[in-house]
Amino acid sequence: MNTPPPAETLAGLQYRLQKHLEIIYGAGDHRELANELMQTLGLDERCQAPRPHLNHWDESDNILITYGDTIVDGGETPLKTLHRFLREYLGNTIAGVHILPFFPFSSDDGFAVMDYLVVNPAVGEWQDISAIASDFRLMSDLVLNHASSRSRWFDNFKKREDPGKDYFVEGDPEADYSAVVRPRNSPLLTEVETADGIRHVWCTFSADQVDLNFANPRVLVEFAGIIRHYLDHGVELFRMDAVAFLWKEAGTSSVHLPQTHEVIKLYRTLIEHHTERAVVVTETNVPNRENLTYFGNANEAHLIYNFSLPPLLVYTLVEGDCRHLKTWMMSMPPAQSGTAYLNFIASHDGIGLRPLDGLLEQEDINRLLDCMRDCGGRVTMRRAREGYDKPYEINVALYDALQGTIDGGRDHYQEDRFVCAHAIMMALEGIPAFYIHSLLGTENDYSRVENTGRARTINRHIWDDEELRAALADSERHHGRIFERITRLIGLRSAQPAFHPNATQFTMHLGTKIFAFWRQSMDRRQSIFCVYNVTDVVQAVSLAEINLVGTEQWKDLVSGTAYHDLQGIIEIAPYQALWLTNRF
Repeated sequence: MNTPPPAETLAGLQYRLQKHLEIIYGAGDHRELANELMQTLGLDERCQAPRPHLNHWDESDNILITYGDTIVDGGETPLKTLHRFLREYLGNTIAGVHILPFFPFSSDDGFAVMDYLVVNPAVGEWQDISAIASDFRLMSDLVLNHASSRSRWFDNFKKREDPGKDYFVEGDPEADYSAVVRPRNSPLLTEVETADGIRHVWCTFSADQVDLNFANPRVLVEFAGIIRHYLDHGVELFRMDAVAFLWKEAGTSSVHLPQTHEVIKLYRTLIEHHTERAVVVTETNVPNRENLTYFGNANEAHLIYNFSLPPLLVYTLVEGDCRHLKTWMMSMPPAQSGTAYLNFIASHDGIGLRPLDGLLEQEDINRLLDCMRDCGGRVTMRRAREGYDKPYEINVALYDALQGTIDGGRDHYQEDRFVCAHAIMMALEGIPAFYIHSLLGTENDYSRVENTGRARTINRHIWDDEELRAALADSERHHGRIFERITRLIGLRSAQPAFHPNATQFTMHLGTKIFAFWRQSMDRRQSIFCVYNVTDVVQAVSLAEINLVGTEQWKDLVSGTAYHDLQGIIEIAPYQALWLTNRF
């Protein structure tokens, strides 16, 4: 029986907030600012203290990632079309939905936000958002690092008026910014004409995405109000976009600074005092060890994206060798209760390469890049600190990325390889997230790349609703087969206690061609041995090596095959996945 969360006095909450604010802004009297933040969130004497280390998820949880206009029907707004599709096709499969930025924007497919409090009329209205939130746990982006150069705030910055006058980070064009970590090759500073002369604003991502100045407490309060607005419309998961770059300081890398971590902790304090089951998710596409720091001590992000998984898993399946995937997996600490990994292998962005730092040798990365180019993908570059360009991201639809192998080229195992990738991802410790185009088996969209001039749009196809339904219903096309196979696996997964996001996980050692790990439910009653052939040839495996307990009955959940001779040899087909369990 769950116990209710304890009441917390306003003085206690105020004290917590003051401690956050002291780390962000330095020693001083921050009581007034703490009180304003509480009032902005509507926190009063009725607020409840969140229970520590509480898991807001179980094995039935998963997330679908989609744009609001991924599916269109000319007769209604895209959010209504999306909601109808979700109810009809995924109502019993998907628990949560991440709708990528649905606000008015000027570039970057939504991530240059012009107004955080308005739904883009081209996709729908707040009523549509709330309707989806009533059927699914809803994740929304909180685009904290930057705002559009066409936003009202930036217009006021140029006019030197409030609100906005001091909302953006400025820099000195004569200063040395060589230590700053950048994900882009565009200039860091952009020259802007304002009412009182030329100013140079900081633009981590592009000249249209101007970095916000959280050193100004008014910006902190503005986003507290935005968070409250989202909560009021049913948002429960807050994806903090590009949050690693939030705080800037001259002479530093301006990434992962202590103030950045503390801002996340402060917003978490506010969010979970408002809604205990609400979740903070950090999006930090950085090397693996840096990414792990965003868990804090189970007091920062509830969920962190497992950014090393997509490139490692793709490499494993096109190379036919799981050594690097196993090495990485053994290095990953179990997430504390109350925190979890968010596992994904495809998203609206490309496959990031920075999370491979220290995990793959450059020669292996180069082989992967050549394979992805052969699959029709693009490779985006970034300027390294050393002053030269290096690969930053692979832009490719995952279905096409897995159409062949590094040495063998394209083959007839594309569907099996693709499904195997998802079977691995959804069995790992953590919560699985599925890009909608992976469920649909969408291919590279070269026409969108040509129309937009941006490599990332290769994986952002827009489906006509009628065309999509026809594709899913046609047994001769791969879309319906992929959808059926992956959603079936999701259904199987959702019923297994051993697949709880925080259940025990151990890596197994069955050579380099068989990737395997063991999951055990938190009550220790169910074990699942997850065994995968990551090659294009049949592999023989001894059940004795898997070490199944002889007093138990064992069955493969995926195929339904029961295993009685636990000393026997089994043959595993190319890219076949087995979930061997003692509880079914």
